Amino acid sequence: MGMGRVRDALRFRRGKKSGIEPGDQPVGPTSKSNAAKQLQATADQLDRLQEALYASASQSVLLVLQGMDTSGKGGTIRHACGLVNPQGLHIKSFKKPTRAELKHDFLWRVRRGLPTPGMIGVFDRSHYEDVLIARVDSLVKPDTWEKRYDQINAFEQELADSGITMVKCFLHISREEQRKRLIARLERPNKLWKYNPADLDARAKWDDYQDAYTDALSRCDTDTAPWFVVPSDHKWYRNWAVSQLLLETLESMDPQFPEPPFDVEAELERVKEAE
Repeated sequence: MGMGRVRDALRFRRGKKSGIEPGDQPVGPTSKSNAAKQLQATADQLDRLQEALYASASQSVLLVLQGMDTSGKGGTIRHACGLVNPQGLHIKSFKKPTRAELKHDFLWRVRRGLPTPGMIGVFDRSHYEDVLIARVDSLVKPDTWEKRYDQINAFEQELADSGITMVKCFLHISREEQRKRLIARLERPNKLWKYNPADLDARAKWDDYQDAYTDALSRCDTDTAPWFVVPSDHKWYRNWAVSQLLLETLESMDPQFPEPPFDVEAELERVKEAE
């Protein structure tokens, strides 16, 4: 698979409707079994690249996962991000802001959750909540959230300049698939903990959320911090696609193992001669 192929296929293009539907498979495997085989190959490549990223400790990756309830942010972290060494992962979930967080600007808590050099950071929700739920539920005035798109773009440029490569994924599910997943949560005792009655309140505002997502993607898609639309009605495809986006991003970054600051041959002799 050529470098960048999945990134090209799933890339959101500003000013154009993506044309990617929640049940599509625009690139890659078309069956669950095929996707599982490819995931294993991806895992081996990711493992090598992530180790080099960690060892060099000069760059980092930030994977942003956004989507409606049940779109699979947690499942993606488990299955796609679970392919790499957990020691090199920094996972941060953004829930309702705390009182302390509300005393600061909306990016304050996001800055505190950024990955350090060498790490792959994963955001389960992100600063985009502040132009999504904050907008749909009128938590702030329109002129406040309206300014945030430019603030987000400036922030993401700042991250890029500091050595953080962003991969922003919109996990795109259909209204019907969300309904099926909410019912499944209520019908399985071990999934009841995932259900929140408030999920139905958000579902009632489905169209408003779709408009808010469209604006967030349109106004904050840049070559520095691109948005990708990941069809997520099929969980196996979603997991494959995100793992591939991560792989292609790391391939393009091409992290290298650092040169040792010592004479390897001399150290080898010393170790062999040591008691």
